[in-house]
Amino acid sequence: MIPYEEIKVPVAGGELAAVRWPAGDPAAPVVVALHGITANALSWGPVARLLAGRVTLVAPDLRGRAGSSGLPGPYGIAAHADDVAALTESLGPDRVVLAGHSMGAFVAAFAAVRHPERFGPLLLVDGGIGFPAPVHLSPDELMTAVIGPAMDRLSMTFADRAAYRAFWQAHPAFAGAWSDEVDAYIQRDLTGTEPALRSTCRIEAVRTDGIGLFDEEVLSAVRRLPVEATLLWAARGLMDEEQGLYDEKRLAAADLAGTRLTPVAVRDVNHYTVLTGDRGGREIADRLVAYARQGGRRSGSAGAAAVRDHEVPRR
Repeated sequence: MIPYEEIKVPVAGGELAAVRWPAGDPAAPVVVALHGITANALSWGPVARLLAGRVTLVAPDLRGRAGSSGLPGPYGIAAHADDVAALTESLGPDRVVLAGHSMGAFVAAFAAVRHPERFGPLLLVDGGIGFPAPVHLSPDELMTAVIGPAMDRLSMTFADRAAYRAFWQAHPAFAGAWSDEVDAYIQRDLTGTEPALRSTCRIEAVRTDGIGLFDEEVLSAVRRLPVEATLLWAARGLMDEEQGLYDEKRLAAADLAGTRLTPVAVRDVNHYTVLTGDRGGREIADRLVAYARQGGRRSGSAGAAAVRDHEVPRR
């Protein structure tokens, strides 16, 4: 793990926690990156390393997760979009490059439409393009169909951190793809005391957000983007299965003609390792740097002074 800083910024109802990996040059551009539905800011750790100090990367713990688990509702995609806009305002007046993985990609697209003055180009990672919900499913059935195993984890307890590590190492998506960065990411999710550690994710927040992904306004955001965007889609799925969330046929059915979104396949990765592995992480890092140089804001000292922060030691 490379060194990072913890920061907090004021949002509706309290403070949003975030992680900042400073660039080597204080004048380097800033990128804001959003995690998935049951993830946290440190899921972006591998990308931060591969950025190699070329930009400053800021990743929040979204409302209801990790360091932001204490933030109250209302939850939902619009609430996250407003939180992210508040985060960027605390960093300074200029627009920033915005990236998002999985649910974070939907938030990024919606934030760009809802707050066009805050964001420059977008990088969506295996998310952001959705499909209407089957009308015969109840909200709970819908959530089970979309992220059933992840929802189950939120109700589980673990005897210690080693047990949580073993739980995740048995996940098919991480077979042969474990690292200290992935370990730091999953450990950030834990709260409580042994032998009853549990996920920080608030089930109410996850449920509200998951159902919100099928809202028509959220689904249509990629068709209304005010800025250029790229979708990096993983060839393999959440359980490392051959069928990913997207493929050429599904993207053709989505009919992206006339939008500002360009889909790009990332081979030999799954829904998780497109972000946490070196192959996908390098693709993300290089595209973020290109976008940032194209029109990202400068980090400067004003943004650093606008938030309350402290440095976290190397892990």
